[in-house]
Amino acid sequence: MDEKVESIVLGGGCFWCLEAAFRMVEGVLSVTPGYAGGHLAGPTYHEVCAGHTGHAEVVRVEFDPGQISLTDLLEVFFTVHDPTSLNRQGADEGPQYRSIILYEGEDQAAAIEAFLREAAPRYRRPVVTEVKELETFWPAEDDHFDYYRRHPARPYCRVVIAPKLEKLRKSLQG
Repeated sequence: MDEKVESIVLGGGCFWCLEAAFRMVEGVLSVTPGYAGGHLAGPTYHEVCAGHTGHAEVVRVEFDPGQISLTDLLEVFFTVHDPTSLNRQGADEGPQYRSIILYEGEDQAAAIEAFLREAAPRYRRPVVTEVKELETFWPAEDDHFDYYRRHPARPYCRVVIAPKLEKLRKSLQG
C-alpha cells in the first residue's frame, strides 16, 4: 500500500519548540527545523537570529493525511504557540519568531483559510499568523535537529519547551 505524504511548513517561535511538539503527534512522519519566508539564499542560524534575512525559524512537518488531517495539525500548531503575538513568542522576539504558515498548493491554502476563519473567534486579539505559499525551505544546521531530546536539562528546554509539551500532551489526551 502506498503511503501518501504531505508536508506543511510552520513557524511560531523557536523551531526547537515546534519540532519537539510535532514529534509527539501520531501521523507525523518527520519534522525538520529550518528557515523560510526570507530573501537570503542559504541562511544560517546566526543570520536568521540577527533578524535581517526576512526568514522565520520554521519546521517542515511531513505527515500522513490518512492518519492526521491538516486541520488537526493546525490545531496542534495553535496549541503550542500564540497566533495573536506579532513577531514574538514569549521572550523570543523578532520577525524570525513570527507566526507563519507556508503552504504547498491551493488545496492547502483553502484548508488553512477555512481553519483561520473558524479559529479566529476563539481569541480576544486578532490572529496575526502570516499565510503564504512556500517558496524555499532551508534546513537548519545539524545541531538544531532533535534539540529538545538531546538537551532536555538545558534551561531553555526546561523553562520554555517542557511546559508547551505538557500543554500539548493534555490537549491530545482530551
